Amino acid sequence: MKITNPANGEVFKTVEADDGVSIREKFAAARHAQKAWAARPLTERVAMMKKFGEFLKRDIELLARDMSLEMGKPLQQARNEVNGSLNKIRFFTEEVENHISTQKVRQDGNTEEFLAFDPLGIVLNISAWNYPILVGFNVFLPALICGNAVVYKPSEFSTLTGLHLTRLIHEAGVPADVFVAVVGEGDVGAQLLQLPFDCVGFTGSFATGKKISETLAGRMTRLIMELGGKDPLYVTDECGDLDSVADAVAEGVLYNNGQSCCAVERVYVHEKIHDAFVEKLKAKMQAWKMGDPMDASTLCGAITRRNHLPFLQAQVDDAIRKGAKLVLGGKVHEGKGNFYPPTLLLNANHDMDVMREETFGPIVGVMKVKDDAQAVELMNDSEYGLTSSVYSRNLERGKKILSQVNTGTGYLNCCDRVSAWLPWSGRGHSGIGSTLSKLGIYAFCHAKGLHIRS
Repeated sequence: MKITNPANGEVFKTVEADDGVSIREKFAAARHAQKAWAARPLTERVAMMKKFGEFLKRDIELLARDMSLEMGKPLQQARNEVNGSLNKIRFFTEEVENHISTQKVRQDGNTEEFLAFDPLGIVLNISAWNYPILVGFNVFLPALICGNAVVYKPSEFSTLTGLHLTRLIHEAGVPADVFVAVVGEGDVGAQLLQLPFDCVGFTGSFATGKKISETLAGRMTRLIMELGGKDPLYVTDECGDLDSVADAVAEGVLYNNGQSCCAVERVYVHEKIHDAFVEKLKAKMQAWKMGDPMDASTLCGAITRRNHLPFLQAQVDDAIRKGAKLVLGGKVHEGKGNFYPPTLLLNANHDMDVMREETFGPIVGVMKVKDDAQAVELMNDSEYGLTSSVYSRNLERGKKILSQVNTGTGYLNCCDRVSAWLPWSGRGHSGIGSTLSKLGIYAFCHAKGLHIRS
């Protein structure tokens, strides 16, 4: 399998992809190894994950380089991803014992009632390329700690990062058959889904998630999916300092080249401040330098998938045809590499694809609204429900607005943020189930009620 640098279009590495034989062999080995892994004390599994974290810190520059070269993430943002992943290790290693150790619930006469937890068995983790470390950690960290074996398929666009993580996990003491990497493109994922896994954790597009759900229908396989988003942000007329809010919104739109499930993809601005705010936003977005991801000054790197560029252009062209005003960007970069500039569209409306379909690029549409009620109605006018953001100095007003928006996560005076201590879950086309938080621990366990009579 060829690994291509999206910043210049050059193949810089090849790796051997798995086939049907190796996939079945790896699955069988994981099935055989899982029971012994689950029998190890929880403290041992936790200690290995802590050691894994130490190796991540040691290899931060190598991991960041892998990410930048194979998926176009700016180098500093790649370092940020490694550092951010350490918080997830901290959460799971510190909290797991509190949640999956057997707990006495009550005494009922001569009968004691306990809540216990068992591992699921073998978890298939089909991971994503946009945050190859952070996204994978949502699944395989708690799965391993809870006593499951994991078959891990990194995206074909972040294979090197995935293989590097695999080496570090093994170096930390996790047996090679307990955490197994499978490499390949979509056909490899399809073959994996034919095997009898006990749980499938997938991160990716709604379209692929729908196919996976259809494939698994009738098997009673636990399915956890974090899918796409069309995440709205509302700037109220009480937002405070326009400059700082515009700065935050620009980052929410453009970080990781806009290739985030929780990126800000549509902005609603109260009519009282609309004109002043969009001028600020334009200036902030202009300041995000596009260029070589390996250059320390680059803020917008390459679009990972070359075949996504025509999709981005089609969204912009559709918006302009339907009355949007292009004030920044709007054309595929000519020359080497997969580059699309920061793009700002004003006078957007919900007849435009850019306000309805997931973009996954450095493009945002802005729409003027007259009041909170209209903003809430528009924010909810979507099949997706991952995150939503509100900017307001009036906290009660902001919280009231968020309470009316149908998303798994709400942000007040911030955006595009993830905490391991809080659940990460989508509604509608944005997913099924939760990762992170205590819910993301329970996701990889069977609960068992025990009735012990003396």
